[in-house]
Amino acid sequence: MKKQSLEKDDNEHCSGRKSVIVGDPVDPQKRRNLWKIAVLGAGSWGTALAVHSSLAGHNVRLWARRQLAADAMSRSGKNADYLPRCELPESLVVSADAEASMADADLVISVIPSRFLRSVWDEISYAFPAGAHLVSATKGLEDNTGLRMSQVLSEYTGGREASIMALSGPSFAAELVEGHPTAVTLACANLEAAESVQACLSHGPLRAYRNADIVGVEHGGALKNAIAIATGIADGLGFGTNSRAALITRGLKELTSLAVARGARPDTLMGLAGLGDLVLTCTGSLSRNRHVGIELGKGRSLEEIIDGMQMVAEGVETVLATFHLGRRLKVKMPITNEVYAILQEGKSARAAIEDLMARTLVEE
Repeated sequence: MKKQSLEKDDNEHCSGRKSVIVGDPVDPQKRRNLWKIAVLGAGSWGTALAVHSSLAGHNVRLWARRQLAADAMSRSGKNADYLPRCELPESLVVSADAEASMADADLVISVIPSRFLRSVWDEISYAFPAGAHLVSATKGLEDNTGLRMSQVLSEYTGGREASIMALSGPSFAAELVEGHPTAVTLACANLEAAESVQACLSHGPLRAYRNADIVGVEHGGALKNAIAIATGIADGLGFGTNSRAALITRGLKELTSLAVARGARPDTLMGLAGLGDLVLTCTGSLSRNRHVGIELGKGRSLEEIIDGMQMVAEGVETVLATFHLGRRLKVKMPITNEVYAILQEGKSARAAIEDLMARTLVEE
């Protein structure tokens, strides 16, 4: 998957962006309200957010869990594992020291994969600065509890769930650092708090929209992953755009039904964090979850696919939580159920598609 992001001309390094629309580095002397920002997680999206914020003139520290990774990034000026074509700004500090990274931060952005979120915050929560804004930029649900990422983080921040924010929407890291215009949703129950963070993050190619429905925004980012795997499976089987359109449309119905059952507003799922992210993940060549589905459709085993990937495909983990939530809340989710059967029970991809098409006929 990471190789798909490499096929760009050398002139498209993020450090070579030319116009304001694609995010020129900002002279700190010319920009007011600069923030101290700590980005936790040096994967592709964490690195992209750190680079973007640094180019906006903010004082940014990127925390990597492994010392070797932090040293390599500091030495080379690149994240060779995840965004090898992007040169890191000289002002960006990369460190494996959580306390130093978060010291006096105005804003902490957590971009740690969902399956590692709790274990990592068990280690680093002591360093979280009181009074800092906290944004979760991780898409997923906790497998054994079904908790949203902001709910998990609230356990480490003194129960501040109402003030924790979630950043989600259609956003490939490689495209953001290359300066492609990108729109996302920043959700928080406290819109007044979100307004200042929205202004902090919105610069050059990134535009953030506020939304008070954090339940809907987080579910949109998590639940679409199963549908992306399904559309990838259809592509891997050699099916055409009719099949893809059907899966996206019926998949939107599934994720909306489950999100609403958990307290989301239906209209949120028609926005960037729902429909927007679903379309991107189900159609984009950089989608890790779609890639997993394509390879499954071609007959490869899940273990073989995961072993060959550098980056984490969140959907593989999220499918488990989504399946069990749907069962518990009695929400009909036939596509998700078939993806679960493929991933967990060894059902063949072709049999799953055939069973979807043979179900009892119903009204739309």
